[in-house]
Amino acid sequence: MQPKKQISSPQLDMFRNRRESILNHRHELYQLSRLIDWGVFESEFGKLYSEEGRPGLPIRLLVGLTYLSHAFNTSDEETVRRWVENPYHQYFCGEEYFCHALPIDPSSLSRWRKRIGEQGSELILKLTVQAGLASGAVAPTSLARVIVDTTVQEKAIAFPTDSRLYNRSRERLIKLAAVWGIRLRQSYSRLGRQALLKAGRYFHARQTRRARREVKRLKTYLGRVYRDIVRKIEGQQALGPVFHPELMLAGRLLTQQKQDKNKLYSLHAPEVECIAKGKAHKKYEFGVKVSVATANRDNFVVGMLAEPGNPYDGHTLGRAIEQVQRITGCLVERSFVDRGYRGHNLKDPQVLISGRRQGMTPQMKKELKRRSAVEPVIGHMKTDGKLGRNYLLGTLGDTINALLCGAGHNIRLILKKLRERLFLLFTGLLLALWCRFDGQKKGAGAIVPAI
Repeated sequence: MQPKKQISSPQLDMFRNRRESILNHRHELYQLSRLIDWGVFESEFGKLYSEEGRPGLPIRLLVGLTYLSHAFNTSDEETVRRWVENPYHQYFCGEEYFCHALPIDPSSLSRWRKRIGEQGSELILKLTVQAGLASGAVAPTSLARVIVDTTVQEKAIAFPTDSRLYNRSRERLIKLAAVWGIRLRQSYSRLGRQALLKAGRYFHARQTRRARREVKRLKTYLGRVYRDIVRKIEGQQALGPVFHPELMLAGRLLTQQKQDKNKLYSLHAPEVECIAKGKAHKKYEFGVKVSVATANRDNFVVGMLAEPGNPYDGHTLGRAIEQVQRITGCLVERSFVDRGYRGHNLKDPQVLISGRRQGMTPQMKKELKRRSAVEPVIGHMKTDGKLGRNYLLGTLGDTINALLCGAGHNIRLILKKLRERLFLLFTGLLLALWCRFDGQKKGAGAIVPAI
């Protein structure tokens, strides 16, 4: 059913004060709530609800909690808990009076993210760009010059090792068989746990031959359980679809080799890829490649695009430029990239690759020097935001998390701009008072000798 409407009533409550009468109107969250066009969310996301069933949760509440979660890098549970304690968070989410109870169950945010999907997350990022233009955090002229780079959004998985994957797959198969009442010939629970511990200890002691022997033993245990289950469910039509996903993952583990492509690195996140970015401190990262586009002058995120399949950087540039133009509504005239984008074959807009010397004007050289400014932006999104570790499920979760991380970074920049404006306002006021006081003091000093 359509969500509840948060309507501000002109009538006062006898026992409660309106939040507007007790909050500081110069607070950054108070001012930010006036800059975001919440009506766009009401009209766009309202189409995702039917006219039947229980009324949905207020859309502004869900969007506001999403902004706060990614701006302050908090989990869904922590965001809801802080909402109860912070009156500015409640006002930002559209509440008229102070609330003492949890607004929603944290799991509602997960279901709502699935409902809005990629297009809704892109709309959330787009509205932050509009709020940035209204606040002065980004200049309209800087949207025509963008910096594009790629990074890795790591998934919330353990470091993949053959021994752990073999043992974990066997445990999942045994658990599923117990749920459906299939009695196995042998589970290898005790032996598998011992082999896993020995493999880790032998690798730590650099006894490679013994460690590989234990890994081979774990693979044998998994193969025996796998074949036993296949024999037991053969001919049972009802159990085939139930066991097929787990058996498919186990079969991939048993058949994949060291040099294979599209290997399985996680059982609960099969979409994870192994990406090498040439970092000295981290040779391999396990997740998905993400394209990041920022304004050349203001470091404002104007595009975030998940690229599954680990494509070549130059092949992602066209899609990144299209997304930037779709979000900003401005035609990109010039983009700046690093040397990993050589061979992109993109004719429009103009692409300047780092290290270029020929055909460069002084303005181009000045703008190209800021290409590396995208690196700290990515670092801030990984440390201050949620780009460093993605907990959302599946490829859709990768796309949504990347877009919302860009929105959270923009919210932090807007809040910083509003705080700076407030600081300058108070500084100017104090300076004016001091000049007035100093002038009166000097005037009184000039009158004293005359008397």
